[in-house]
Amino acid sequence: MSETGVSETEGMNVPGESMGYSPPPKTFWKTIGALGPGIILASSIVGSGELIATTVVGAKVGFSLLWLIILGCAVKVAVQVEIGRNAITWGRTPLASFDRVPGPRIGGRGWIYWCWAVMMILIVVQQGGILAGVGQSLAAALPLTTAGRVSGELYVELAAAEVDMALQKRQGSEDWVAAKKKLETLRLQSKQLQFPHDASIYSMLMALVTGVMLASGRYGLIEKFALVLVLAFTVFTFLAVVMLQFDANWAVTGEEMVLGLTPSFDGNHGGFSVALAALGIIGVGAAELMVYPYWCLEKGYGKSVGSRSLTDGWAHNAKGWMRIMQLDAWASMVVYTLVTVFFYILGAATLGRLGLVPSGNEMVRTLGQMYVPIFGAWVQQVFLLGAFAVLYSTFFVAAAGNSRMVADGMVLAGLLKSDEDSRRNAVRVTCVVWVLAALAMAFLFRAPVAMVLASGVAQALMLGALAVAVLYFRYRDIDERLAPGRSWDVLLWCSAIGFFGIAGWTVWHKATEVLVFFSPS
Repeated sequence: MSETGVSETEGMNVPGESMGYSPPPKTFWKTIGALGPGIILASSIVGSGELIATTVVGAKVGFSLLWLIILGCAVKVAVQVEIGRNAITWGRTPLASFDRVPGPRIGGRGWIYWCWAVMMILIVVQQGGILAGVGQSLAAALPLTTAGRVSGELYVELAAAEVDMALQKRQGSEDWVAAKKKLETLRLQSKQLQFPHDASIYSMLMALVTGVMLASGRYGLIEKFALVLVLAFTVFTFLAVVMLQFDANWAVTGEEMVLGLTPSFDGNHGGFSVALAALGIIGVGAAELMVYPYWCLEKGYGKSVGSRSLTDGWAHNAKGWMRIMQLDAWASMVVYTLVTVFFYILGAATLGRLGLVPSGNEMVRTLGQMYVPIFGAWVQQVFLLGAFAVLYSTFFVAAAGNSRMVADGMVLAGLLKSDEDSRRNAVRVTCVVWVLAALAMAFLFRAPVAMVLASGVAQALMLGALAVAVLYFRYRDIDERLAPGRSWDVLLWCSAIGFFGIAGWTVWHKATEVLVFFSPS
């Protein structure tokens, strides 16, 4: 077992009724050492939601929905803790607990199980979008072919021209017309270029490398390395936001921040739709909420709590470990909320003002233009390597976590034995299959932003199911000795109501789109 709580053998350690237990740490440093699952979670989610979905929202609507993004991060912690509490209390895997929630059953499995299965399919699509982004970032930073190099050089020139035109126009300069003509000429040249295959080549190479690493089980070192890269890139983004304030052309004003933090929809239903889709994956998404207890179990929280048959002192010991888990969850919330806010502000202040929205095969390069006004065109290369680190760590850790759930789902479906060796082998095989499926999606759709947001819609709907589940856990599937206080219940209900709101609005909006599509013109 690694210090980060991830099994070096890629197995799924599911605790049973262990006869031993460990008391929770009492000192500061031992408490810090006991944390881990939330930080792993934070390292895995600083990617598709923060780098892609959040910046797209900022680019489309400016600062007006910053409050919604922050709320979407903060509202999920109580649900995250409640799911973890259930897993640690009973020693069940999370998917097995979700399958116990009352409601319709099909083929012997509960309704949440089937909702989860549909969500997994769309998450594979999302992973394909992230893998495409990984390929794009490497291709832009380190082109392999002549066509790739020519395309990259032209795009750098194109990015500089776009920024120059936007600045000239904002300053009221008459030169902006000439800058616009230059930009149109460069855009025409870019359309006539031969389509480079560098990104596709890199996507295949990284899929191969990932499959081999996950199949061999050498996870701990890669996770630590990815975490360092993500933290470094987060610091870089924070510095970029700070440096915005030293340039009058891009500085965020107090009025803009007040606008962003004031709850309103500003009549921008299109941007609100993107924001609602993003809420499914920014911060802790529905999939990460379901994966989190697996990391808690592998970290050893369940085994440390000990067997419930040891009635003397069990509840006291369990409460101590619940406090550790809550601290872990809140620490991760602070990390991913800050990162999300940084990306949103940067997207709104630069891409939003430039009128650029990341999309298609140039998604990563468009995102790189966030940094051009601050540092200059040269920094795009640094951004591209940083984007690779962020997106790849997300892809890698998500493949490991979701493969655990898929293996667990196979056990529940009766397709796999429940012993540890069978689970471990199934996780390794599933990791490889998962990576190959994501690669297929990357080639099939070639639209990373749309692929990520499609998964966001599915996860937004899944939040409604999770709200039902956690309320069941709290009031019908809890050891009363571990029942939280009223203040925590209020927070849990606020989270559940928020989840219902996100899911309900998504259903209503998508149903409206379908009716409009099929209605006679």
